[in-house]
Amino acid sequence: MAKQIQLTPEMLVPRLGEYLVKHKYITKSNLKKALALQKEKVSNHKTYLLGQALIDLKLIDRIILDQAVTEQIIKLRSALEAANRNLELRVQERTSELKEALERLSELNQLKANLISNVSHELRTPLTHVKGYIDLMITGSLGPISNEQRQALEVSQKAAARLEAMIEDLIMFSLTSKGNFSIKQEEIDIGRLAGNAVNSATEKASERDVTVQAELEADLPLVQADSQKIAWVFSQLLDNGIKFTPAGGRVEVKIVKEAEKLVMVTVTDSGIGIPSSQISEIFEPFHQLDSSSTRRIGGAGLGLSLVRQIVEAHGSMLDVHSIEGHGTRFRFPLLVVDS
Repeated sequence: MAKQIQLTPEMLVPRLGEYLVKHKYITKSNLKKALALQKEKVSNHKTYLLGQALIDLKLIDRIILDQAVTEQIIKLRSALEAANRNLELRVQERTSELKEALERLSELNQLKANLISNVSHELRTPLTHVKGYIDLMITGSLGPISNEQRQALEVSQKAAARLEAMIEDLIMFSLTSKGNFSIKQEEIDIGRLAGNAVNSATEKASERDVTVQAELEADLPLVQADSQKIAWVFSQLLDNGIKFTPAGGRVEVKIVKEAEKLVMVTVTDSGIGIPSSQISEIFEPFHQLDSSSTRRIGGAGLGLSLVRQIVEAHGSMLDVHSIEGHGTRFRFPLLVVDS
């Protein structure tokens, strides 16, 4: 068994020799003799402190040594207490600065949300007029039009629809930012909701030569959720999958019952995927992974941020799994209605 080292107060005091010389308890020559003896003893695998060497050489007595060690310990303790006080003061100052910064950030976020809300609502009215007149012209209600004019109006109609969807996203984002976001829990047929979303996405998918389909387990139970907002989640995830899937690819919605009280919703695409280091970034508002001026995929960068907020507002969690070049999978569970 290894010999237990006896602890002494001297072990707490650094540079004891210099302290003793400075206060003229010993001379520099005496310190050198004591250090040489200590080195010799330590080389024989013994625990041998400088103070003991000084005593053994009769260069100092125990009373003076203990007094010097005590003085050093008191000074060290005072220095430590002063350092702690300074540290506490700095922590308080930094905490106060952080609190002020957070308050300013909160004010800026509120201003941003108000600005987005006001601008979005102001855009709604003129856009409604634009859409209305485009519809009237396409249907011939305002007079006959040529095929070329019809094609141009149809392009304008799709552009107006995209703009309207973006405005709705901005309005929803402003509501969540201001804490006005609420979930209306109701009993919904999740399979029917998913089917409707797939049907609505089919035209856009066809334009991009992407297959979109639903795989629904038979006899799915009703779930407890906000039908309007979950329908919006389906729409966003499908739209996102279609946008990032090359021609010939596939986007699929799969819903199965998992365990007794849960239904698992999964949206998978065979698209370009997301680098593992950037997965967390896709949920940042107004953020695009490709922010260059030449990026091919449009959008305000709000869809996935709002999708996660809606899913979490349902008491659920959005799970993302992606392999760069091999597609992405989003999934989340919903509670089954108690029978």
